[in-house]
Amino acid sequence: MAAAKKKATTRRRAVAGTKRKTAKKRAVSKKKVAATKKKALTAKLREDLKATKQALNYAKKAAKDELKLARDAAKAEIAVLKDELKAALKREQELLKMGEKKLKAMVAAGEKWERAQVRKIQKLAKKKRK
Repeated sequence: MAAAKKKATTRRRAVAGTKRKTAKKRAVSKKKVAATKKKALTAKLREDLKATKQALNYAKKAAKDELKLARDAAKAEIAVLKDELKAALKREQELLKMGEKKLKAMVAAGEKWERAQVRKIQKLAKKKRK
């Protein structure tokens, strides 16, 4: 056989921009991506922290306002109860005075009746002696 014809092979030429990156370039690229992701995550965490702080401040203020309202309501209730107690004590004093006055009147009436009875007895005793 005569010399077999060899197929002509052509070398593939690299298309511009499709070269494989070297290991060093890949590492640098990955570091840049990691730094970008880290910055984005840090910014997101800062925003979350800020939002959480703001929510806590609102909750703290609401709790403070609620406690103030409860304190004011308690003060008002205490004032009402003090007034009621004062009125009850005054009423009790008046009732005691009325009771004492009634007692004095009853004692006076009893003494008057007793004197009248003593006089009757003395009159009867004088009549019997005569």
